Amino acid sequence: MPTLAKGYAATDASKPLTPFTFERRDPKDDDVVISVKYCGVCHSDIHQARNEWGNAVYPMVPGHEIAGIVTAVGSKVTKFRVGDHVGVGCFVDSCVGCATRDLDNEQYLPGVVFTYNAVEADGKTATQGGYSDSIVVKEGYVLSIPDNLPLDASAPLLCAGVTLYSPLRHWKAGPGKKVAIIGMGGLGHLGVKIGAAMGAEVTVLSQSLSKKEDGLKLGATEYYATSDASTFEKLAGTFDLIINTVSAPVDWNAYLNLLKVNGTMVLLGIPEQAIAVHAFSLIPGRRSLAGSMIGSIKETQEMLDFCGQHDIVSEIETIKIQDVNEAYERVLKSDVRYRFVIDMASIA
Repeated sequence: MPTLAKGYAATDASKPLTPFTFERRDPKDDDVVISVKYCGVCHSDIHQARNEWGNAVYPMVPGHEIAGIVTAVGSKVTKFRVGDHVGVGCFVDSCVGCATRDLDNEQYLPGVVFTYNAVEADGKTATQGGYSDSIVVKEGYVLSIPDNLPLDASAPLLCAGVTLYSPLRHWKAGPGKKVAIIGMGGLGHLGVKIGAAMGAEVTVLSQSLSKKEDGLKLGATEYYATSDASTFEKLAGTFDLIINTVSAPVDWNAYLNLLKVNGTMVLLGIPEQAIAVHAFSLIPGRRSLAGSMIGSIKETQEMLDFCGQHDIVSEIETIKIQDVNEAYERVLKSDVRYRFVIDMASIA
């Protein structure tokens, strides 16, 4: 029988999130039932809830940085047991209709089913996210959270963590590589931690020096203010890899000129308007401009295991679900260090 779940939902682009009771689907024999303990607040939750990407379907329960405990498993589930610490990230199915699941690139292919504001493979069941007390997910899309990591601070790893891990790993950040992280926010601070743990020399490029002490403490070796024009003169031709976490419409050309020959700048943030890129920012140094989006389930598990080995979690501020609308406004003002996490016990 389907079970009733309690959550908070957006019902209109212009209205605050409000309490919402809904049915979770009847668990199948390959499903894992999870009691949601914590859920991170991602900026994309705000975009979706407010229909800023133009694809919102209401009512919508946001949340794709989910950490919880297994409460039941289907008869065919082999990887999880009741009591396990688990996570759910940005999608709950993939390669729908494909003969074989693409374990390495599934997040980029048609058929991916997002954790909320989407429809499951049956074409009719709406997905609802982690701003709720429970969720039912296919075994193959559930992640194991290492026992040494606290659930609350691990929740943001399910999106923010893998969003940084994936490009750092793909472009081979490590010893002897100089990596710059643009933006010291919910994404950027995890990029500093993960990049440093990989052995790279990490520099933070931030609008101001207000978070310099944090950046150096988390693993950065250098920290520069991009509001200072001399930064771009001093660091010209310095970096092997630049990861841009900000959505603000900054001048990409100025940052491309900070790359070494054969260097790459990877975009994670999505500005609202198009950004002009001059050919001369790329051609003379054989530089590349690339993009990256989350990671596969396989890579997300790899990231969690890596974080477990290096004791990496997010820096968080825990809130009650009743404070989520205020948290949204604070995210927009960059007034959080560095990720809000909802304690779902507050929904009772």
